[in-house]
Amino acid sequence: MKQFLKAHQLAMQLDTLLHKYCSDIFSLGLRGFVAWQFLKSALSKLDDWSSTISLFQEEYQVPLLSPELAAYAGTGAELVFASLLLLGLLSRLSAFGLLLVNVMAVASYPILWNLECPAALNDHFYWGMLLLALMIFGAGKLSVDHLLVRTYQK
Repeated sequence: MKQFLKAHQLAMQLDTLLHKYCSDIFSLGLRGFVAWQFLKSALSKLDDWSSTISLFQEEYQVPLLSPELAAYAGTGAELVFASLLLLGLLSRLSAFGLLLVNVMAVASYPILWNLECPAALNDHFYWGMLLLALMIFGAGKLSVDHLLVRTYQK
């Protein structure tokens, strides 16, 4: 029993150290990874805007919006929310915005559900889970959000 208590105490100390020194670095890496996925998507859309409009007209089935408006809204949301998330500014709101973009992408592109290789659909599920984690746990101390809270609490 003594060995168990000693091992438990050591595990608790390790947990404290990891939480104190690694969680914020992990949050920063997580924000960077997720933001980069959406920034790449937005930049590729901007790189060939005529193809983007064509995709929204012919393949994507965004409800309630014209294809042109959906293209502008989706690309703009990816750029703005991903940039804010990367900075850690309005992080939870930005993660929620990207989660909505992610859900709309899956819902409006039904071919994802019929692909032989589920990797594309799985990516959207992974990104959704990571965004949910950021919404729940926040951006961490290495963020503009944290800096603003510290500055204005004084």
